[in-house]
Amino acid sequence: MTGGSAATTSARPASAAPKRGRLRYVPLIALVVFLAELAVFVAVSRWIGVGWAVLAGLAFTLLGAYLLKREGVKSWRRFRESAKQGVPAGNQVLDGVVGLGAALLLFVPGFLTGIAGLALLIPPVRRLASGRLRGATEKRVSSRTAGDLFGPRQVKVQRPTKASTTPSNDEVVEGEIVD
Repeated sequence: MTGGSAATTSARPASAAPKRGRLRYVPLIALVVFLAELAVFVAVSRWIGVGWAVLAGLAFTLLGAYLLKREGVKSWRRFRESAKQGVPAGNQVLDGVVGLGAALLLFVPGFLTGIAGLALLIPPVRRLASGRLRGATEKRVSSRTAGDLFGPRQVKVQRPTKASTTPSNDEVVEGEIVD
């Protein structure tokens, strides 16, 4: 052995440290959801009986398993059609993600998650969730990537009013944001 090799430690810069952010709350949220699900199960069991409560929970889970397959196939099909046509597939992907999220919530045992999953299957709620997910995605990616995913953005522009001109609040200027 030669004495020329020394053990070195690689020092990571502070900016390269993993960021935990909101993920540090996941165990706490999971515990709260579990306790809430347990309390709701006990309440439902007292109301309709243990057997019926178990059957209802099983029905939610079976419905979730069925929807996982159906929503997955449906969203993949829509994504492929969008890709073939050369149009941005972001909206189809988001709708598929919301559908899969609804199915996953139904698949997880529990009445609260089941009701949340059922709510996400209602078209207006699904559109709202998809819009919120789109907004969150657009905030986290560059404008160019957002344009590639969702197509050009439409924004409403209000110009500052001057005393000599009459304001026009209904004027919409269409444009594309370019980095």
